[in-house]
Amino acid sequence: MKLREFIPDERSRALIEKAREFAKSFFEREGTHGFSHVERVFNLCMNIGEKEGADLEVLALASLLHDIARPLEDAGKVDDHAIESARIARRFLKSLGYPDDKVEAVAHAIEAHRFSRGPEPRTLEAKILSDADKLDAMGAIGIARVFMYSGEHGRDIDASLKHFEEKILKLKDLMYTETARGIAEERHRFTLEFIERLRLEIEGRL
Repeated sequence: MKLREFIPDERSRALIEKAREFAKSFFEREGTHGFSHVERVFNLCMNIGEKEGADLEVLALASLLHDIARPLEDAGKVDDHAIESARIARRFLKSLGYPDDKVEAVAHAIEAHRFSRGPEPRTLEAKILSDADKLDAMGAIGIARVFMYSGEHGRDIDASLKHFEEKILKLKDLMYTETARGIAEERHRFTLEFIERLRLEIEGRL
């Protein structure tokens, strides 16, 4: 995607690109929560945010920085990557002279992006980031990520199907924004079709 289409101000784009490079430096390898996930969440946020009338600069920064502490959590070095990512983001943005109120808007969105833990998102930008993060676990991308995770952790197909039932298929009803709900409906439908096909193949009926 072309950032200029969403962020016409050159100074704002330069800030966002700094955040992108800063965020990328935290990811040494790819995987289900690698930097490619961050980029997809960013793209979703820009498209949803434009339609919903969000502050796209705040949303861009929050989406790029929302998972920077995820590698630390995966390594057992922090308990909650959302809280730690927000802490690091605050320090980074303040070092660039970013206004305090906007720093806190970015930090809140990061802290509230996990659907399985609080706090509840209070702002439009926080709701959109939460929606985008969930959407990336749905549809074709979501299916790919489930099986990437299964490969990384030695999980078989039956366990992967259980994960779809226990988590992925519930995400459709957890969206905050109208735009995200529309995307979620389509991704949910595609996921259901895939699961049905997979079960038929497992049973040898196709």
